[in-house]
Amino acid sequence: MLTLSDLMWEPDVDWRSDTACSGVDSDIFFPASEEEASPQAKAICAECPVQEVCLQYALATNQAAGVWGGLDAGERRRLRRRIRDRERRQAS
Repeated sequence: MLTLSDLMWEPDVDWRSDTACSGVDSDIFFPASEEEASPQAKAICAECPVQEVCLQYALATNQAAGVWGGLDAGERRRLRRRIRDRERRQAS
């Protein structure tokens, strides 16, 4: 379960050499609009050995576009909101 502290990112980019998307056309991951999120991109992410790290990177660096770690921009915004709300409830 992710926490806000998990969203702090150390600038380690070694994980990028292990991605399943390496060499794949980036247009698949960055469609013209959010509504066009590619099922193909999410399928590639689902098989990726560094999917979780990629998602943490996207959340920590506020990536506003594209599919990262298997989630599109809207899904990442909702995840961040759920994490924040859960931590607020736990702090109360």
